[in-house]
Amino acid sequence: MKYIFVAGGVMSGIGKGIATASIGRILKSKGFKITAIKIDPYINVDAGTMNPTEHGEVFVLDDGYETDQDMGNYERFLDESLPSINYMTTGRVYQEIIKRERNLEYKGKNVEVVPDVPLEVIRRIKEAQKSANADITLVEVGGTIGEYQNIIFLEAARMLKHQNPKDVAVVMLSYVPIPNNIGEMKTKPTQYASRELNSVGLQADIILARSPLPLDEKRKEKIATFCNIIPEHVISAPDVESIYDVPLNFEKDGLGRILCEVLGLEDKKANLADWEEFAVKTKNGSKKLEIAVVGKYFMSGDYVLSDVYISVIEAIKHAAASENLGVKLSYLDSEEYEKDPKKLEELRKYSGVLVPGGFGGRGVEGIISAIKFSRENNIPYFGLCYGMQLMVIEFARNVAKIEDANTSEINPDAKNAVIDLMPEQKEKIKRGDYGGTMRLGSYFCKLKEGTIAKSVYNSLEVSERHRHRYEVNPNVIDKLTEAGLVFSGTSPDGKLMEIAELQKQKHLFMLGTQFHPEFLSRPLRPHPLFVEFLKSASKSN
Repeated sequence: MKYIFVAGGVMSGIGKGIATASIGRILKSKGFKITAIKIDPYINVDAGTMNPTEHGEVFVLDDGYETDQDMGNYERFLDESLPSINYMTTGRVYQEIIKRERNLEYKGKNVEVVPDVPLEVIRRIKEAQKSANADITLVEVGGTIGEYQNIIFLEAARMLKHQNPKDVAVVMLSYVPIPNNIGEMKTKPTQYASRELNSVGLQADIILARSPLPLDEKRKEKIATFCNIIPEHVISAPDVESIYDVPLNFEKDGLGRILCEVLGLEDKKANLADWEEFAVKTKNGSKKLEIAVVGKYFMSGDYVLSDVYISVIEAIKHAAASENLGVKLSYLDSEEYEKDPKKLEELRKYSGVLVPGGFGGRGVEGIISAIKFSRENNIPYFGLCYGMQLMVIEFARNVAKIEDANTSEINPDAKNAVIDLMPEQKEKIKRGDYGGTMRLGSYFCKLKEGTIAKSVYNSLEVSERHRHRYEVNPNVIDKLTEAGLVFSGTSPDGKLMEIAELQKQKHLFMLGTQFHPEFLSRPLRPHPLFVEFLKSASKSN
C-alpha cells in the first residue's frame, strides 16, 4: 500500500486538484489501481452549505455526499466513481472524533488534537485505500503550506511517512512567478514554501513547478539545491491550453517513473495514447460552435467565476471532442435580461443555450425569458436541474396558459406552483429537517419509448446523480402533457418527473433533466445527452 501526499506552496489556485488527478491518470495508465482523496481545511462538515461564488461547484458523489469540485476532477481523470470516505473536511474529522468520544470509544482517555486528530485522518485514508483495494492512494491536502488550517493534515502525512518511510511520497506543487517588471523567473517563493514544509517535518520528494513558462535547467538546479532534492525531481508545470495536457506534460518529464522509484514500485510503460488523442481533439474541432451558458453565479466583482459550473463546462468539452467540434462558451448573466429584455436578441447568434443548476430567486425571470426566446426561435436548449424546472415553468406560462405558474421555492404563495415540494418534504420542513428534504446521489430513471431521451441513452433505465429539493407538481402533469410537453423520464414508480422534452418535429432540441448528467461525463466517455445537444447545435448553424 503506497501513499502520495500532494500539498501546495506559495499561493492557492495553482492547480493542486488537476495535478493530483493527472498523477492518478499517469499511474493508472501504468496499470496500478488508484484512488484519490481530497482534504478540505474547512469546519463545514461537507461542501453542501458553501457559497458557490466563493468555493466553486459542489460536486455530488453516487452515495449523495456533497464535496469539493476536485472530487469531480479525480473522477473525470481516473474514469471512476469515488465514495464519500474519499472526502474529508476539518469539520467532518472533528465530528467523527466527538461522536466516538461521546460513545466512550476512547475508553476514558484524554482526547487531544495531537495525536488523535491526525490519527483519525490516517484511519480515514486507510479506510479509503481498503475500500478501493488501491495500490496507490493519492491525498490532496487543501490550502497552502504555512497556513494554520492544514497543519493537522500535514502532521498526519508526517506520522504516516514516519511509520512507513518507503511507502509514502510527498509532492509539493509550487508557483514560480515571472514578475512583469523584472522579466525573470523567480524561485525564492518556492524555496520559502519548501522550508515551511520542512518546518512541519516533511521533505518534498518531488516539486511540481507551476509557472507561465517551462522551467529552464538553471531554475531546476536552483530549486533542487535550495529545496534539498535532485534536479530531475523538479518537474516543469507550465501554463497549458487545456487541463487535459497536464498528464502528458508531466509524463514527458518522467513523473510516473520518478514516483515509482521513490515508492519502490516496478515501473511500467504508461499508455496514454487514448488520452493524447482526446487532448488533441479538444483543441482541433473542425467546426466551431458558440454556446451560451445562461446562469446566475458567474459574477464576483469584476470577475467571471466559471468554476461554479466546472462539471458542465468539462462535459461540453468531452462531448465536443467526441464529435470533432470546437466550442466557444459565453457565460451570460441572467440578471442582465431582467434589466434590459432587448438584450435577449443576442441569443440569436448562438448555436445553443444551456442553463445549469442553481437555487433561489435571483436572476430567475431572466433565465425564463432566455428559455422562452430559445423555444420560440428554435435554438437548441439544454436545461439541468433548475434549468429543467424553469423550462417547465416557461412552458406552463406561455404554452399551457397556466396563470401565475411558478415555483414555490421563489413564491410560496403562487396560485399555481408547477414546481413544488412533495408532501413528505413539506412535513420534514415543518419539523425543521431541511437536510432531509434534499434528493442527493444516484437514482434510477425510467425512460419512455419514442422519445429523444430513449433514443439517446438507447436504454429503458438509467442511473443519474441528483442535487435538488423541488419537483414537478404532479397536479399539473396532465395539463402540461396535453399542451405538448413530454416527460420522457420518470422515477421507476412514475411519481417524479426526471426528463422533460419537446418532440423533434416541434423543436430542434429542447430538453431538461431534473438530475445532473454533467457529474457522470468523462473525457473518454462523454455523456450522451451533452453529445446530442451539441449535435443539434451543429445543425442549427
